[in-house]
Amino acid sequence: MTTVAEILMLVGGLIALLAGIGLLRFETNYARFHAAGKASPVAFLVTALGASSQLGWEGTASLAITTAAMILTLPVGVHLLFRAVHRTTPGTHLRVDELAPAERAAGLRRGSEP
Repeated sequence: MTTVAEILMLVGGLIALLAGIGLLRFETNYARFHAAGKASPVAFLVTALGASSQLGWEGTASLAITTAAMILTLPVGVHLLFRAVHRTTPGTHLRVDELAPAERAAGLRRGSEP
């Protein structure tokens, strides 16, 4: 294994570790989702770059497809989790709730079924 690959995989692991610490330390669900949604694809991308330097073309191609799928689908999943928490959790920690007028117009209330 080359030194560059080892460093990339180590850095990817450290980013994932920091994301895990953020999941435990942050107080609100929104901050936790942000830590998981932003850091995990970056950690996977850096780790995949390190691993792909050691694999042949077939391994690199499968890692590239997996990375593309993760980067394309993860933001949508995190957004849906944000919306679900916003609709079901009463909270006063938001200074400005820009989604509230749209929810009122649609007849949705917090804590109610859509």
